[in-house]
Amino acid sequence: MTLDIPTGTDAVLTSDTHLIQSFANLHALKQDGARTAIVEASGAMVKDSEGNELIDGIGGLWCVNVGHGRPEIIDAITQQLKTLDYYSTFYNFTHPAAAALAEKVASLAPGQLNHVYFGNSGSVANDTAVRILHHYNNLRGKPQKKKILSRMGAYHGSTHMAMALTTPAYSDGWGAVEGLVTHLRAPHKYREAPELSDEEFLKLLEQDMLDTIHRIGADNICAFFAEPIQGAGGVITAPPGYHKRMREITAQHDIAYVADEVVTAWGRLGHMFASKDAFDYTPDIITTAKGLTSGYQPLSATIISSEIHEVISRPEAMFLHGMTYSGHPAAAAAGLANIAILENEGIPARVQTTGKLFENTLRGLGDMAMVGEVRGSHFMMGIEFVKDKATREEFAPDANIGGAVAQAAQQRGLIARALGNILILSPTLIMDEAMITDIGAILRDSIGEVSDSLGL
Repeated sequence: MTLDIPTGTDAVLTSDTHLIQSFANLHALKQDGARTAIVEASGAMVKDSEGNELIDGIGGLWCVNVGHGRPEIIDAITQQLKTLDYYSTFYNFTHPAAAALAEKVASLAPGQLNHVYFGNSGSVANDTAVRILHHYNNLRGKPQKKKILSRMGAYHGSTHMAMALTTPAYSDGWGAVEGLVTHLRAPHKYREAPELSDEEFLKLLEQDMLDTIHRIGADNICAFFAEPIQGAGGVITAPPGYHKRMREITAQHDIAYVADEVVTAWGRLGHMFASKDAFDYTPDIITTAKGLTSGYQPLSATIISSEIHEVISRPEAMFLHGMTYSGHPAAAAAGLANIAILENEGIPARVQTTGKLFENTLRGLGDMAMVGEVRGSHFMMGIEFVKDKATREEFAPDANIGGAVAQAAQQRGLIARALGNILILSPTLIMDEAMITDIGAILRDSIGEVSDSLGL
């Protein structure tokens, strides 16, 4: 069978007029047609429909951790489809791939996070965490314990509940679930409190959390959602000790801590999971996706503690939550093969070296005229551009400086992600020193070009 898939740029873009892109200005796409069609990928590189080879500096979308075109994952998916193409995990049904992957994920998760619910996206993983915690508190005789704490600058997904958890800027013009989520202060010292030391800023954030709990009432709050490093909110890294201290506060008030590791897990920060190994805290729930299969199949996991599982497994409790594709055989096979690559090739351990080299290479761009802050860790980095480094004056939002730098970088062979006046880099985890050096040089030239055009 031959599939009717367009190949040339014009044919692809003609078909693409029927596709709705995510997080795009659809009017602008329709008017100027400035779209890039990616048609091939291998290793850390992709190729567009014009034949240009590009470094995949965003790892697909924070997700192609082991690189493109890995035959081990492709073969595992193919073999699984030949053996069992699909069956559900509803009711009393299971199948070998989902069972094996659940066992493997639980073995790698920290503490007593021993039980796994599979979905198909990070948004679904976070929605699932909310539903489970509401159910859990109902069973504990605490039906009023439903409200949730999140943070300004957070990104937890695009489904209706996950968007309510996300920083309000993302729901502007759309609306979100009302009254359920309270956003704490962003843990971004560069913008929130540049005059304070890390220790002083941490105290400020602690008090914000305590004041909010006191105002709402701990008996009304079920959870605190937090990414170890805030991703699509601008790659914001909290002051040292933040997560451990917030974990202590939430535990003291019977508030579940949900670590959104959709981006940070599976090697991106040098560990299978970042919460315990990188930030020294063990949450009650971890949500993860993206690097779980390196993007080869859509799959997410909501990993819950044994204590939560024991309550929702009571004889009188029905688990009335389910997704048709939960634990899909091909997706589970991809997850197992992907984790095997991460382990067999020691990729997380390698990232502790190469990721730091990447981080330091990008931090070296801080001497440039319009680079205000370079932040993040390992292969999860953000560069914020400013009009004036001394005053931290921002460019107007419609200036889209990040987009200008991203366009200049793509012309030089690097895909980077623009977010207003921020440029985000989250590449594959398999890059070597030479490629990291190339990325640094491309970014320096691209930032310089835009800076020169602005007379900075």
